Amino acid sequence: MTAQKQAEAGAARSTPETSTPTSRKPWKKKTPVQAVLDQISRLREGLAEKEEELKRTKQQLQKLEEVKKLLETT
Repeated sequence: MTAQKQAEAGAARSTPETSTPTSRKPWKKKTPVQAVLDQISRLREGLAEKEEELKRTKQQLQKLEEVKKLLETT
């Protein structure tokens, strides 16, 4: 580790918290059923985002393959 990185790491540890304990929402204990349902919804949201990303990537690949065909024919 360089001296600069060590100084940055030391400064990050010594920085006090900016949020106060009163600004946080109170913790609510969830039942196991609620925890599983929340996890399912988070996974579905993540899956939807990844499907959109996959769709965009496939479109980009299709465009590049068309360009490749044009370049090969000339």
